[in-house]
Amino acid sequence: MVTATEALSDARTWLTELVASNPELVVAVAIGAVVLAAGAYLLRQFRRPLGVRFVERLADEEAVTILMHPNPDPDAMATAIGIGALADQVDTESTIQYPGQIRHQENRAFRNVLDLDLEQIDHVTDLAAESVVLVDHNEPRGFTGSDGVLPFAVVDHHPGEGTGDAFTDVRTDYGASASIMAEYFQDVGGDPVPPDKHESEVAAEFVVPSQIATGLLYGILTDTQRLTAGCSSADFAAAGYLYPGVDEDLLDRIANPQVSKDVLEAKARAIAARKIEGSFAVSDIGSVSNVDAIPQAADELLRLEGVTAVVVIGECKGTMHLSGRSRDDRVHMGRALDAAVSEYGDASAGGHARMGGGQIPIGEVAVGSDGGQQLQRSTLVDRLFETMAGDL
Repeated sequence: MVTATEALSDARTWLTELVASNPELVVAVAIGAVVLAAGAYLLRQFRRPLGVRFVERLADEEAVTILMHPNPDPDAMATAIGIGALADQVDTESTIQYPGQIRHQENRAFRNVLDLDLEQIDHVTDLAAESVVLVDHNEPRGFTGSDGVLPFAVVDHHPGEGTGDAFTDVRTDYGASASIMAEYFQDVGGDPVPPDKHESEVAAEFVVPSQIATGLLYGILTDTQRLTAGCSSADFAAAGYLYPGVDEDLLDRIANPQVSKDVLEAKARAIAARKIEGSFAVSDIGSVSNVDAIPQAADELLRLEGVTAVVVIGECKGTMHLSGRSRDDRVHMGRALDAAVSEYGDASAGGHARMGGGQIPIGEVAVGSDGGQQLQRSTLVDRLFETMAGDL
């Protein structure tokens, strides 16, 4: 009878002879073990929530610039301050910057009511830190040298090809970037702080300060038309998560700012100058002093009974601005605007199914001329109707 000791000795002898006669087998087994271990590690890494991975990347940086798109709206500002709050909680210095201006009264109210510290920039050398996090857009633009910026990270919900060097999260099925930001706080176990409590009273490693929760909720509401258009279940879930931390007084002050005379006049002109074909409307309101009045006029025009998709055209400082809105499943507004301006050399346009915008240098559009190499303004109106109808 063979004892256990003898069996173990025989096994060792057999293994030694196998290794000696088949060294390539040993190498293959070793490589396989390494590959399996690496695969298991990567699988664990990718299974971790995106918010956890983002915060880890953020914590590795000494300082970051949180860069918003030109003329930032509440969704961009909310996402930016959310990232800033996470950066503070992992001891990473952050600066929120943007090109352009904050003009729309709702955007100014958002900034002022929440007392946000935001810096305007004109040149790449103005960036506060080398590591740049893009929020609510995925390709730097709007300032001199922007094409040379390689973002460290991207957090966005708009279509595009831009990526971050270390982290990219672009979710085009979400109605707002603020919803993604809310999920990041959830991923790391963040607790929303009620408006009547101080952050120190919440026993959690990560918290969502009431100011941040209020801003994020408003960012979601504005980009989804109060959760009525272009939103997903994730946007509703994010709003519900943030609600315990929302300051209703601040929310009301942001949502109901005073409306300027320019905006009211633009809305009146949009209604008076409207042209309607079927359920589509296009209105050319001429020259405006406040470009932000154009999208507000589009919002107003969409409220007309029987109208399901609208585009408002306005001229400001040598540029034709287009703003479109749709609640018609047949009209993808971003694509419609892009197709409408495709014949104009330096024009650009795009956006989501429910809303979009575009710009055309004024030299590309003739007003009352005989045409020539330029396309007349009336032709632009015709093209907009055709693209909304799917004829172009």
